[in-house]
Amino acid sequence: MRRRAADYRRPVRRRLSCWIWSFLAIFSIAGFVLFVVHHHHVEQPTLERESRNEQAVHERMNLTQEMLSVNSYARQLAEQTTLAKAYIIIAKEHNNLHLAWELSTKIRSCQLLLSKAAMRDEPISLDEAEPIIRSLSSLILKAQDAHYDIATTMMTMKSHIQALEERANAASVQSMMFGQLTAESLPKNLHCLEIKLMADWLTKKSLQDFADERRNSPRLVDNNLYHFCIFSDNLLAVSVVINSTVVNADHPKQLVFHIVTDSMHYGVMLAWFLNNDFKGSTVEVQNIDNFTWLNSSYSPAVKQLMATDSRNYYFDGSQDTGVEPKFRNPKYIYLLNHLRFYIPEIYPQLEKIVFLDDDVVVQKDLTPLFSLDLHGNVNGAVETCLEAFHRYYKYLNFSNPLISSKYDPQACGWAFGMNVFDLIAWRKANVTARYHYWIEQNADRTIWKLGTLPPGLLAFYGMTEPLDRRWHVLGLGYDVNVDNRLMESAAVIHFNGNMKPWLKLHINKYKSLWERYVNQTHPHLQDCATH
Repeated sequence: MRRRAADYRRPVRRRLSCWIWSFLAIFSIAGFVLFVVHHHHVEQPTLERESRNEQAVHERMNLTQEMLSVNSYARQLAEQTTLAKAYIIIAKEHNNLHLAWELSTKIRSCQLLLSKAAMRDEPISLDEAEPIIRSLSSLILKAQDAHYDIATTMMTMKSHIQALEERANAASVQSMMFGQLTAESLPKNLHCLEIKLMADWLTKKSLQDFADERRNSPRLVDNNLYHFCIFSDNLLAVSVVINSTVVNADHPKQLVFHIVTDSMHYGVMLAWFLNNDFKGSTVEVQNIDNFTWLNSSYSPAVKQLMATDSRNYYFDGSQDTGVEPKFRNPKYIYLLNHLRFYIPEIYPQLEKIVFLDDDVVVQKDLTPLFSLDLHGNVNGAVETCLEAFHRYYKYLNFSNPLISSKYDPQACGWAFGMNVFDLIAWRKANVTARYHYWIEQNADRTIWKLGTLPPGLLAFYGMTEPLDRRWHVLGLGYDVNVDNRLMESAAVIHFNGNMKPWLKLHINKYKSLWERYVNQTHPHLQDCATH
């Protein structure tokens, strides 16, 4: 059978191929439409869920957490407020008062919203924040577009920053001065107590006779007993030091306390300590005015303290305004503060003594201090390298060749307040003469500015035995973060700083550590408690 010619064959397969391609095209179009519709329905709930999740996150945060969040409305409002305040200053300088008023109004609205959020302790919602953010943003853009170029803005802000720094420095100086005045002032109830005690001393002849009887007690020079010295004019503070020492002592009757005060408080101190029993311990009170040997001929410290220029420096605030107020504190020319360098002369028959400041509280038995081996050194003290007081270069001017040639700037400092002194070694090394030398060298106040610690660091250099830091813990008069475990283990805690526990300006959480040793049952204290 013959095959037909090609022209006469039926094109069946070609028609079938066209139908297949048409079907595939229709199927693809339908699939694309279904995909778009499905994607639209899936995307919308996802966006809604994301929006709801973001809102839920905001709702779980308080205002403080929200302010720290990068995406928070509160943070946006705070940053816009800061920027708007800057443009208010610039607008006022360009006499654009209307724009300044508009910005101020929006800032007040923003601050009101932030205050409400803080009071209710809830985050700011989008509905609350959006109107203010939008309006404040438009005003900021308006301010930028007006005529405030970057150079003008920078110069203006720089001048205002300088003005604010000057005001901040002035406020800091004023705050320091007020703090010093508060620290130096005597509360009314303590003043009342001193008046009552002075009246007792002047009117009760029996007290004066009793004082005469005890003045020459052999216990005062017995080296088999434990001797402590305190130099102060603060009656209640000294009483707490002695009371806390005897309460925590294993054998209080073996303790002897030597107090030196000024003539104004001599009778007050005697009236108090003669009328109160401190568990059988001995208390001696001396008047510094009776130390006739301590005069300007012997002591360069006394000579400088009595000099007219020294008194002008400390009392006349109108001169040399560049000097910090703390360097002018008159307490630094108070002779009682310098008596610590004359202990061997005050107590010539004693061999060892513990010096205590009047702002310490004793929490452990201190008699083991007397059996410590000082390895031939004069002074036993707690070093303060780990504290905020640091090293010698913090106290002394090492640009002075006298200092730089003899002392190590990295030498570890130590603290006055609780010190054990070997008076035999002191006399042998003639530490007081070294102190006199450095006082004379610092007549112009260029080696150190203030205090008794810098000359102490110089005089006792190479003669100080470091003690375990638990013997003496410092900082309770200025530091609110003293380690509780360290305080509990401390033999002596020290309220050094302006915030003394007997003042209204004190650190409240430490006050009970001091107040527990105040004799609240004394009738004079009860009478004066309401003052």
